[in-house]
Amino acid sequence: MHCIELLSPAGNKDIGIEAINHGADAVYIGAPKFGARQNASVSIQDIEQLCNYAHLYNAKVYVALNTIIDNTQLDEAQHIVQQLYNIGADAIIVQDMALLQINLPPIPLHASTQCNNQTVEKVKFLQEVGFSQVVLARELSLKQIEEIANNTTVKLECFVHGALCVSYSGQCYMSYDYCKRSANKGNCSQMCRLPYTLTNKHKNIICKDKHLLSLKDFDASQYLQQLINIGVHSFKIEGRLKSVDYVKNITAYYRKLLDNIINETTLTKSSSGNVKLFFIPNPQKTFSRNQTTYFLNGRDTQMASIITPKSLGEYIGAVTKIISSTQFICTNSNILHNGDGLCAITKSSNTIGVRLNKVDNNICTINQPIDVKQLLGAQIYRNFDTQFNNTLKHTSAQRYISIDINVYATTNAIHITFTDEDSNSVAKTIDTTTLSIANKPQTMLTQLQNELQKLGNTPFVAKNITINIQQVMFIPISTIAAIRRELIEMLTNARIKNYKHQSVASKTICTFPQTTLDYRANVHNSKAKQFYIRHNVQQISPSFEQAPQKNVEVMRTRYCIKYELGYCKKYQHNAITLQEPLFIKYKNREWQLKFDCQKCEMAVINI
Repeated sequence: MHCIELLSPAGNKDIGIEAINHGADAVYIGAPKFGARQNASVSIQDIEQLCNYAHLYNAKVYVALNTIIDNTQLDEAQHIVQQLYNIGADAIIVQDMALLQINLPPIPLHASTQCNNQTVEKVKFLQEVGFSQVVLARELSLKQIEEIANNTTVKLECFVHGALCVSYSGQCYMSYDYCKRSANKGNCSQMCRLPYTLTNKHKNIICKDKHLLSLKDFDASQYLQQLINIGVHSFKIEGRLKSVDYVKNITAYYRKLLDNIINETTLTKSSSGNVKLFFIPNPQKTFSRNQTTYFLNGRDTQMASIITPKSLGEYIGAVTKIISSTQFICTNSNILHNGDGLCAITKSSNTIGVRLNKVDNNICTINQPIDVKQLLGAQIYRNFDTQFNNTLKHTSAQRYISIDINVYATTNAIHITFTDEDSNSVAKTIDTTTLSIANKPQTMLTQLQNELQKLGNTPFVAKNITINIQQVMFIPISTIAAIRRELIEMLTNARIKNYKHQSVASKTICTFPQTTLDYRANVHNSKAKQFYIRHNVQQISPSFEQAPQKNVEVMRTRYCIKYELGYCKKYQHNAITLQEPLFIKYKNREWQLKFDCQKCEMAVINI
């Protein structure tokens, strides 16, 4: 039976708990150090608390320790992994192969997307050296994923939603090249979100100050069934730096979609319990750069958010009438609320962000004046929905585990059992030798049932209550309440005690698919070098961070600026021929673009 996992991000313990509450089967969170999001590090104590909460619902906690590591830091990294194992973390997500060369506790390993997991050969290698789950490259198509799934047995995890790195993950050195902030060490300066000027070989400007490398957000929601069919196990939402509102909304959205699929098949989810939502999820109502399916079903058109790298949100309509510099009417004004955040995109492709002070009779009054010449015909997006966000500020979901309550009598005793949906069962017995027969048997039975099913403020809800007592005894309400509380505590402890951790994958001796590794293998320490030598690699270059170079690729991507702008002669046959080489410039720094048209890839060269 195919088991499906919805994997949500957690920037801290509290966001992780909310992800579980809103339907996540697993969460991934940063280790105290060495995570690929340096600003999303979490203490061991907080991770332990999150593990205890998640395990109550049979949900898992994966800890990202996925940067490259200095030689002097390996002992500390080993100590952190030991701590994570001791507190019950379910797996660690890693990039640096040094961690497979040192003495780790028996904790499952997941291969980060930073490992650049694009091919059958690479994924098979990771499977053989002991990884139990592999995070696939975001650039892969359904056909490529299926090929990997058909030729491997390791669990496959793929991104389904969130921000896209324009470069192949783990292969971007542009940030370090520009300002010595290494993406592979968790300190990316997000060069892809900056404005660039594109020029040809004569330095003639083709495009000025546009966000040419800033991709829209990934949205694979319409392909979940296909991904399941071809063998994907885990569906990952990006966003360890995102807000709790975002995580609530997007987790709930994908929970509903996956549940709709699961309910019509023999599939199961990998955790327990059900979720009751107090809002309608909508991915456009929290941070959204608009959506792309990237390469999932072939090259998507208009992949980039060239005008702005910021959240656009949901499209509302066009400005149809100008009343004043602070008042206008747009199509669908009626769905806006006082206090909404708006983004206006003018006909000249400028963006203007404003706050909506008031909407009355479709007239929008904003908090600052706008040039009315720009405003007429502008496209209005809502990037902050006041009512929606106010809803998410409160309790917006409840996750509960169904239990069956059984009450029956034997000689001189009444037995009460609580049995949950995972077959954990606890029981208490009431000695009836000191009790009297109830004067109102039916009233007593009703009180007994009502008191036992008072499970609010607990993780449980009563699905079935069966009472089989012939001679009804009078039991004080306080006694029933005390027994209920004790059974809830017992069942909670039983669930945590009976939680089953994943076993560690087996290892075999194998050969790495390449015999020569350049700086893009990110070999940053002696242990990583030993690992590759052990797997028959003969020539190994140090990482870019150790030995920076000039006139080399600092980024490789399947995204192509020429295709995006309509200059691709391979697919856009009537396109104008550009005089190459092309260059992109930010402030006083310039990089050259190279196009591998046979592979349909673009490289950024640090000249």
